[in-house]
Amino acid sequence: MYDLVEPLGLVPYFADESDEALLALGLRNVWDAYFAGRAAPFGRGVPPEVVHAVFYNFAPGEVARHLPRVWDLTTPEAALAAREQGCVAGIRRIVGGLADDPGLARAADLLLKAATSAPVEGRPLYAALRALPVPEEPVARLWHAATLLREHRGDGHTVALLAEGIGGTEAHVLHALSVDLRAQDFGRVWHLPAAQLDAVIDGMRARGLVGDDGWLTTDGRAAKERIEAMTDRLAEAPYHALSPAELDCLVAGLEPISAALRKVFPM
Repeated sequence: MYDLVEPLGLVPYFADESDEALLALGLRNVWDAYFAGRAAPFGRGVPPEVVHAVFYNFAPGEVARHLPRVWDLTTPEAALAAREQGCVAGIRRIVGGLADDPGLARAADLLLKAATSAPVEGRPLYAALRALPVPEEPVARLWHAATLLREHRGDGHTVALLAEGIGGTEAHVLHALSVDLRAQDFGRVWHLPAAQLDAVIDGMRARGLVGDDGWLTTDGRAAKERIEAMTDRLAEAPYHALSPAELDCLVAGLEPISAALRKVFPM
């Protein structure tokens, strides 16, 4: 299900229409658009320190460069509407005629049934999204359901990282090294000051996760595998709401949509 749902969840980050709709509100850059769109379910009054804690994997100060400043330029309500509008436009452009196929509407209803069935306790971003109105239009409904599931999984991933003692920046280093990419070349952390990134890697080396050669040790790879396994387990709950027949129908409906998105997105 992750493989089928994740391409829909990535639409705000890889389809230009989402950023374009948010930037049209007067935001300064794509990172303004990112934080305005993703943090909007919390509303205007939540301080950046709280958003930093929930998002988990941004370096200190990165959230505060955008929040609450974006709310001087637009409102959470406008950001939510623009994000949805842009994502629907992006999906329609990419999937073409599938957007109006009855199979998409059926998939949207089933995915929403799963996405709104899980407990919200311990899932702050998922809970905030659950409090939003559900779109009526099928493509918007499908994207909304996928976003709920993506953030539900993300909240669980944070739990898994915390349980393993892996900090936010460390999570990026762990992932980069697990795919044989130097942390200094990984897009989410390469911009950090070298001394800051080196200190993170040194801390992981001191805990036996990174070897003297700069790559993951056996213990480091085992930690990554435990995190991914726990993340998967914690992401299962929504799908328990579906019968086997409903799950089969959902898979069949999502497969062509996911395939169309994967042809476009760098996954």
